[in-house]
Amino acid sequence: MSPETTTAHLGDGLTVSPLGFGGMALTPVYGEVDPAESLRTLHHAVDAGISFIDTADIYGAGENEELIAKLLKDRRDEVQLATKFGIVGNPRDGYTDVRGDTAYVTQAAEASLRRLGTDVIDLYYMHRRDLRVPIVETVEAMAKLVRAGKVRHLGLSEVTAEELREANAVHPIAAVQSEWSIWSRDVERNVVPAAAELGVGFVPYSPLGRGFLTGTVNAEQLGENDFRHRIPRFADGALDANQAVVAAVRSVAAELSQSTGRDATPAQVALAWLFAQGHRLKLSVVPIPGTRKAHRIDENLGALSLVMSAAQLDVLDGAADAVVGSRSADPTWVSQGRE
Repeated sequence: MSPETTTAHLGDGLTVSPLGFGGMALTPVYGEVDPAESLRTLHHAVDAGISFIDTADIYGAGENEELIAKLLKDRRDEVQLATKFGIVGNPRDGYTDVRGDTAYVTQAAEASLRRLGTDVIDLYYMHRRDLRVPIVETVEAMAKLVRAGKVRHLGLSEVTAEELREANAVHPIAAVQSEWSIWSRDVERNVVPAAAELGVGFVPYSPLGRGFLTGTVNAEQLGENDFRHRIPRFADGALDANQAVVAAVRSVAAELSQSTGRDATPAQVALAWLFAQGHRLKLSVVPIPGTRKAHRIDENLGALSLVMSAAQLDVLDGAADAVVGSRSADPTWVSQGRE
């Protein structure tokens, strides 16, 4: 990581690495994992300069937080730690509820602190909106954790622009986390402009389209328990049609490789597009791709120095028009269905 790209600034004074690491990939949502390899990958990420580590209490029903605790044991000062609360259940087996009531916020935070083996969480997200509870109530409960010294900054995941404004009026919001990538652009209509207006950073999850934009996903090879089977755009017909998006990303990667003399990969192109979008839309963007393989960390970091032309960005922008299928089986589960 070059000196000029070692930090990024989200909202509320939170400084992180310009590329983060999404921990969900280190749980069995895309197939089985090797805990020892997962821990090596986490250490490699921090060694390479990625200090912003993202997890959630439902990833592996708490196992992901326990895994990251092993990293934090000797490297807590090197990490900006983010975790989330609110979803009850497990992404592989299905969710049973969403809770945002005051009692649950407190309970969830204490449980995460215990599993993570730390006394403070740098960025604590509301993972999904509990529509039965006013968002101001949920955020006030989160703000109490800040005042108690258990949390440093607050974040929201998959909220609408109006929900973000209501929450930010209660306590400064450091970051919004939502799915955002070349093939998931609905957030650009409302929540991205609101975040830019309020000075809130944006943390795109699944910036590589749950692996699809890398061109390495074969639907026929997805395991029986792979989480992606439940996503409409990964259905048989849709997945074939969506190869047009991958073709656009590959074409730009090939063009960059030829013009620069360095190998540019589809993953790097997809991440560099997000950095360019942040610049164009005037907000701080810190993607959090996840991976099980250490060498993918190095590949992803290559996106920080990748510069695309206006024509290449136009090709990638147009690819979104070819996408078939929603990014969620239930659009109301994410901001897309509530705006």
